[in-house]
Amino acid sequence: MPAPLYPVREDEVEFSAIRAQGAGGQNVNKVSNAVHLRFDITRSSLPDAIKERLLALSDQRITADGVVVIKAQTSRSLEFNKVDAMARLQALVDSVAVLPKRRKATQPTYSAQRKRLESKATRGDVKKQRARVSGGE
Repeated sequence: MPAPLYPVREDEVEFSAIRAQGAGGQNVNKVSNAVHLRFDITRSSLPDAIKERLLALSDQRITADGVVVIKAQTSRSLEFNKVDAMARLQALVDSVAVLPKRRKATQPTYSAQRKRLESKATRGDVKKQRARVSGGE
């Protein structure tokens, strides 16, 4: 995996241990091993352009206040869940770090236009031949 362009600093992230959901027997009821990660986009040290693109995302993990909330509970280890949550946050930041290429508008060539019109005419002729024959004289 390539190195992130804009790494998220761990001191800007707030972790809180919570109890995991789902099946797990007695262990799930007594151990807080799931992690809630909270990352305030507006107060982070990321460049302003990255902040704007993150806030413009329509992602359910980003609140109206501009805070990213990620819940990690795949592992039984609190540390593994912290690493997983940080990786998911970094992936979110990396997804907006590189701008997509702008599309250049092009026009079809003359021969492509001619072929398209010819195929439309041919198709129209085929459909005309399916029409009912009018009863004549």
